Amino acid sequence: MLRSLWTAASGMKSQQMYVDSIAHNLANVNTTGFKKESLEFKSLLYATLRESGTDENGNGSPVSLQLGHGVRASANVKNFSQGSLQMTGNSLDFALEGDGFFAVQDLNGEPIYTKDGSFKLSVTEDATRLVTTDGYFVLNTDGEPVEFDLNFNAEKLVVDNNGGLGYMNEEGVEDLGVTIGIVQFRNVAGLDSVGGNFYKTTTASGEALYEFDDEELKQSKLIQGALEASNVQVVDEMVKMIVAQRAYELSSKAIQTSDDMLGLANNLKR
Repeated sequence: MLRSLWTAASGMKSQQMYVDSIAHNLANVNTTGFKKESLEFKSLLYATLRESGTDENGNGSPVSLQLGHGVRASANVKNFSQGSLQMTGNSLDFALEGDGFFAVQDLNGEPIYTKDGSFKLSVTEDATRLVTTDGYFVLNTDGEPVEFDLNFNAEKLVVDNNGGLGYMNEEGVEDLGVTIGIVQFRNVAGLDSVGGNFYKTTTASGEALYEFDDEELKQSKLIQGALEASNVQVVDEMVKMIVAQRAYELSSKAIQTSDDMLGLANNLKR
């Protein structure tokens, strides 16, 4: 009975983590470029009370007698499926259709990556730069910040499907000779979330591969004046939450039942 208390407690703890994961998805249902996550579980160690097999006389059992010790969360996996595209009409909003990520530079000078293309302009004394909402520099295919001259007008910015930047003037579109850096990863599930819609590479994800330099990669399509919405499906998450709640209640009931059985056993001598 003590084993059942531990097993049920592990179930309650795991289901609480599952609800935490679902709540995180629902909280970010309107977050641009957000990718939903799912929790994976594994059973704990088994106690073998009797092994299967027979002796020389043919006595034995064809099956084993084993008791499990509960469940634990084993991994938190991001789902990088495409979110719906929402047209904004803003010339500095960009959406990626495909497996690509935007490369940006954080305040420590380290490259990080995002699906959120709601960019802004940062004007300094020497140049105008394309930045994220947090002020991180958006990088080009050379790994350098995307820069414009001081008199740059964002309304005249033109971007092709490969990220090439142009400027609309009286004579037509002038090619600026700069391409927004779009990267992919060999194992996108290996990326680490660092908050703020950003990811960083790990040994599991591998290094970032610029689409501009790798012809083997399937090229993403950049769409100006649009943003990629979250891929969270509210109905699916609500169903998962109900299932998790019921599983939590059942684990709680198992603990109450085990406690009642222990009470009965302790009262046998009275």
